[in-house]
Amino acid sequence: MFKFVLIGFLFTFCALSGIAQNKTINPGAVWPDDRGQHIQAHGGGIIKIKDTYYWYGEERAQGLDPHYRYVSCYSSRDLTNWKFRGDVVKMSDPENLGEGWILERPKVYYNKLTKKYVMYFHLDTRNYQYARVGIAVSDKPDGNYTFVKSFRPLDHQSRDIGQFIDDDGSAYLIFEDRALGFHIVKLADDYMSVAKEMSLVNMPLEGGAVVHYKGLYYAIGSALTGWAPNPNKYATATSLAGPWSEFKDIAPPETKTYHSQSTMMLKVVGTKDTTVIFMADQWKPNAQWDSRYLWMPLEIGEGKLWLNEPKPWKINVKTGEHKIAEKL
Repeated sequence: MFKFVLIGFLFTFCALSGIAQNKTINPGAVWPDDRGQHIQAHGGGIIKIKDTYYWYGEERAQGLDPHYRYVSCYSSRDLTNWKFRGDVVKMSDPENLGEGWILERPKVYYNKLTKKYVMYFHLDTRNYQYARVGIAVSDKPDGNYTFVKSFRPLDHQSRDIGQFIDDDGSAYLIFEDRALGFHIVKLADDYMSVAKEMSLVNMPLEGGAVVHYKGLYYAIGSALTGWAPNPNKYATATSLAGPWSEFKDIAPPETKTYHSQSTMMLKVVGTKDTTVIFMADQWKPNAQWDSRYLWMPLEIGEGKLWLNEPKPWKINVKTGEHKIAEKL
């Protein structure tokens, strides 16, 4: 009798606490966190600290105070089930930017030298003419991030940003410059400024993402169509300094990247295999709280990159292996 009561208690506890509520990653579906609420981490980025992944993004839930901008933080050990760690940024207008000021695409880096978590984000006015990056810092991955400053990297305008951390730990910022193209720059040792430019890709692209896979760098970008999806494209290079190959479609162009826009490529290196995850947003500009996420493993290697039709899938972060629903 006690055994059955204990089993019932554990089942109820797991159901209420949200433990293991997701068995697969379901691209384009509502993605419940440990509270059963749709994850609010739009335009986001992920870092891994020891065996825990931290996902940061724009908090777009309904009912937020319109005078503030919010960045949420979630944690996971399996990339499938996420615990809400709170809004690590609740920021009022930091530089008198006026009504409708913008904080977008937050990305966090951990600096081993200073032992600080450094958040970069796109900071702008309502008309997108300020075009700067903002920096906020914290002593903890899920702590409160304090605004430090904003600037234009290497004196260039900066709108959409992306992050890339190479296999040697070097940290890079990707940013869209409407006048020139797609910049990849190396951060200074303390991550509080830009050290140098690695590449200027002369293409009108935003939503920039880079991954290093088996000796090649792959860069993905999205055309400048605002909230509307478009065919994302990729190029390759043997060095971040280029030269970069011709850009090609990552998916059938008529799908408009399955109605999504790139935000990051996450490389999961395991004991048996390596999976590169295409992380993208499916924006709903009139219902931003309901914007969805399209995460799918990429077919990648030997200079080729392809995004297959989204389907539910699983990943084993320890082995690095993934399985599509058809094969489950």
